[in-house]
Amino acid sequence: MIKSSQNVKIGQDVIKIESEALSSLAEKIGEDFHKAVELIFDRSGRVVVTGMGKSGLISQKIASTFASTGTPAQFIHPSEAVHGDIGMVTSQDTALAVSNSGETYEIIQLIPIFARLNVPVIALVGRTDSTIGSKADIALDVSVEREACTLELAPTASTTATLAMGDALAIALLEKRGFKPEDFAHLHPAGSLGKKLLLTVQEIMHSGDDLPFVTDSSDVKSTLLTISEKRLGVAVVLNEEGRLCGIITDGDIRRAFEKDSDLFNKTAESLVQSEEPRWISADTLAINALEIMEKHSITSLLVYESNKKDSAPDGLVHIHDILRAGVM
Repeated sequence: MIKSSQNVKIGQDVIKIESEALSSLAEKIGEDFHKAVELIFDRSGRVVVTGMGKSGLISQKIASTFASTGTPAQFIHPSEAVHGDIGMVTSQDTALAVSNSGETYEIIQLIPIFARLNVPVIALVGRTDSTIGSKADIALDVSVEREACTLELAPTASTTATLAMGDALAIALLEKRGFKPEDFAHLHPAGSLGKKLLLTVQEIMHSGDDLPFVTDSSDVKSTLLTISEKRLGVAVVLNEEGRLCGIITDGDIRRAFEKDSDLFNKTAESLVQSEEPRWISADTLAINALEIMEKHSITSLLVYESNKKDSAPDGLVHIHDILRAGVM
């Protein structure tokens, strides 16, 4: 049985070998890398990434990274490409061929097809003098001294190096395009960053019949029932003309009961503690609304779609709405 110390050493050796591969890879980035970035940037189409086996899996990740950082890209399987999927490729595209050996037959078959389509080929290869490396317009060296696999068979350090080179290309293009966090958010609307930069309170606020409106003449019992029914922890108090008088929180009522045993015989107007409750416009970002709540130690904000004029609010946003939306 292998001792735990042996397992630890094997794991450490793998990490060291792959770290060394990445360190040496940085030294290989030079003029050809610059040309590759400029070539992709100057083309109006997509980056079509292709690779077989493990290189195919790495190719899919590279294509995904390109696409999410502002460079349109897609993965195409080389075998499927020669059986019709090449129709996805246009003359405005750039091909990125991934092959550690540089001799992947399916990709070699594609190179003359790319040439007929006037699609330049950038190769990520372990041997720049290989068939693919020599036939490509630009060959980027992703060779490694050795694989981390103890049998020297399974692609390990080589796939790590290739993935890193793909990341390097994507980020260089991101910078060249002036890609901003806002742009990233538009491509990741369901992620936390996208929600921080895009989600407005209008998209998550309560409105219409969901709002906890009571009149200033409402008795305390009906006010409590409204707070309980709407489940927002507050009641919004309006006068007979529909103008805002203020808000009442469930905490206001609890504290009032401690001081006044005859509270049920009084009206909502007598309970208003916040005659000028804090409010925001409907186009306020949810993350900014959360910051306001935290700053003032409150749990809800009134929302207006236009300028506030002491009228009934158009909506109300609660801190739980923002947290449920996944902004944080």
